[in-house]
Amino acid sequence: MQKIFLFLIVALGSLAPSATPLFAQGIGLIKGHIYSPDREGLSFATIAVQGERRGCTANASGAYELSLPIGHHTLIISSLGYKKQIVEITLSDSTTYTRDFVLEGESLQLRSVEVVARGVGRLRHTAFNAVSINTQDFLSTNKNLGDALSRAPGVKVRETGGVGSDMNVTLDGFTGRHVKVFIDGIPQEGVGRSFSLNNIPVSYAERIEVYRGVVPVDFGADAIGGVINIVTSRKHRPWYLDASYSYGSFQTHRSTLALGRTLENGLSFELNAFQNYSKNNYWIDTPVEDLINGGIDRTKVEHVRRFHDTYHNEAIIGKLGFIRKPWASRLLFGLKYTHVYKDIQAGVRQDIVFGERHRYGYNLIPSLEYAKDLLLDGRMDIQLTAGYTRGSYTLVDTASYRYNWRGERTERNSPGEQGYGITRSNEDNWTASASIKYRPQDRYTLILHHNFTSFSRRSTSLVARRASTSPIPDQEIKNITGLSAQYRPDSVWNATLFGKYYAQHITGAIATDPLQGQFTKTTRSDHYLGYGLAVSAQLLRPLQAKISYEKAYRLPTSTEIFGDTDLETGKIGLRPESSHNVNLNLSWAQRLQESMLLIEAGLIWRDTRDYIQRNVSSMGGGNYGGVYVNYGKVLTKGINLSLRFDYDKWLSLGGSYTLMDVRDNQKHSQGGQLINAGYGLRMPNLPYSFGGIDVTLRRKHLLGKGTALSFTYDNQYVKSFTFYSEGLGINARDYSIPTQLSHNLTLTLGLSNNRYALSLECRNLTDERLYDNYSLQKAGRALYAKLRIHLGY
Repeated sequence: MQKIFLFLIVALGSLAPSATPLFAQGIGLIKGHIYSPDREGLSFATIAVQGERRGCTANASGAYELSLPIGHHTLIISSLGYKKQIVEITLSDSTTYTRDFVLEGESLQLRSVEVVARGVGRLRHTAFNAVSINTQDFLSTNKNLGDALSRAPGVKVRETGGVGSDMNVTLDGFTGRHVKVFIDGIPQEGVGRSFSLNNIPVSYAERIEVYRGVVPVDFGADAIGGVINIVTSRKHRPWYLDASYSYGSFQTHRSTLALGRTLENGLSFELNAFQNYSKNNYWIDTPVEDLINGGIDRTKVEHVRRFHDTYHNEAIIGKLGFIRKPWASRLLFGLKYTHVYKDIQAGVRQDIVFGERHRYGYNLIPSLEYAKDLLLDGRMDIQLTAGYTRGSYTLVDTASYRYNWRGERTERNSPGEQGYGITRSNEDNWTASASIKYRPQDRYTLILHHNFTSFSRRSTSLVARRASTSPIPDQEIKNITGLSAQYRPDSVWNATLFGKYYAQHITGAIATDPLQGQFTKTTRSDHYLGYGLAVSAQLLRPLQAKISYEKAYRLPTSTEIFGDTDLETGKIGLRPESSHNVNLNLSWAQRLQESMLLIEAGLIWRDTRDYIQRNVSSMGGGNYGGVYVNYGKVLTKGINLSLRFDYDKWLSLGGSYTLMDVRDNQKHSQGGQLINAGYGLRMPNLPYSFGGIDVTLRRKHLLGKGTALSFTYDNQYVKSFTFYSEGLGINARDYSIPTQLSHNLTLTLGLSNNRYALSLECRNLTDERLYDNYSLQKAGRALYAKLRIHLGY
């Protein structure tokens, strides 16, 4: 690792120009920002001096600095997707001039880093395979970030039930913890169950970026499936207020509030708050246990209502600090508080019914963010973040009854529906990151990023008169360091070479007797080196190609190692996954008079070793839980296809389709003696063929001046897949999730130039039976109404 870093630093550091005094005799300095029309900084916009070999490149925030001799100069300011601007400027003395530029956008592109049709776009300036979902189109709807994310090609958002249910993301054949989630580049591991993507309203984010397969070092992530980055707004408007309330089926209430103000002196304040509440008492179709004899007639399906699945969560997020100061581009203090309560209706399979188990808890998260751009003559940017999460969750399981889906109950021989107890888990998570970007010349960028995370948990049993705390805490420490070198000679092509160093230290307890009554402390440390290359080329004006490769590692998470004190059983001896990842993507973006066309096709190949698989296993007494194992070799091959088309701002349509072939590639059993019975078969519980279509019609001023009416239809398709191995009864109903096609409708009316909006939404219009995980059925037809008010800038 040290050799690779040294090579990159020496090779590109030698390209740095010799230092010159910033305020030498006869030299002036001009600095400022390059903005889009909506006052967002244009990443990597360029300034060239006509007739000279001088110029500079703006940083990721659009800030620039340029030293020029005293006198008259002609500047050419440009950015991909924006019209060039030619400006005459005269420097009269050796001082500092401040000048901002606003570039007029071409209709082909809405952001400097995106080619966008309506809603979904390409991150063009990066060599990595990435897409962006614009959440602004969903602000007046009832959708959450998980709903918006499902629009991205190759993405399937999977839930175990209704509002507040467990959620994971399948991305290009990888699922759950293979895909890491960030908010503004800060990892979200350990932030709590009440802050998952299906609980966060779309108003919290400006866009969602999805990096598929190969991941830039900027995130400091140990991901082999990809990264999802939630990007919040950094427009820092003078003032604004955005509030909404919605009500819908299954006694569902949602509300949001966002307000903020930025003063001329740079003082900035933001507040976001939201809540979700639902009884989740929707109907399902399932065999019902006979409590007298304990049998289940699986040929007899009953239509029953969920009766113990109430969920509510609340969150308040505040930020206070300064922006655009001489000593800091950003200095923001944050404080986040979240609370959650959840009834537990079912176990990992729908056969398991609970009537009184529940969980509640909170998270308190202070944070700090500091950034300073344009150091060292405008060639270096630094960013530092730090955060601490204190989480406390209590699981209550003391019922003395056994329930079935009719709500009937019978007395148990001993208390506890899954395992008698009141268990409080206190979790402490620390995160810190440091990022340095250095541009020795305008064509080169070096990025050094380090990410530190620490997890610690102590569990306390509260059922006895005297609380009993586990003597050996669960602890995990991760350090991930990345160094990348980017070469961007022009707007036609660019390449990024990178290396990553992974380190993990684990401390936990291992049982020393068969009854698991005695434990001993054990520790383990692992170190790994990854590397990769990403290249992007503009083959023709509308056609772009991207190819990337990475030798990636994914370190096991705290849940996989230690469990979750409930339905998940950890395994401290899990080995990290390693994978050779290759992506090839072609995108065609073309403006045709009043329309915009974006077509994409992507090929994916992954060769994964020590694949960590979650299985469902019997825990005795008719109970089941999740267990984790390393599964040898897995080979993934697949294709993504997507299309977006806009016409004259009133019609938008698009769709995507994903076909992923994820196969067991372990020819022999782990011992190496027997042929693996699953060799060549698809891996279980992974959707492999899915897609969706959406169509939106918009009309302005149809119901009067300042009104806007829109109607959206979208659907989601998933082909049947098995949740156990294909060799164990692929045709049996108990082992497969059926083919599904769901339909959704949304009607939105905006008034007074969208300051006020009313939205009506119908989900699962045809009341299909929908499943994502094992036999856990999701909600049927649901209706929602939402009122939104937006004031200010």
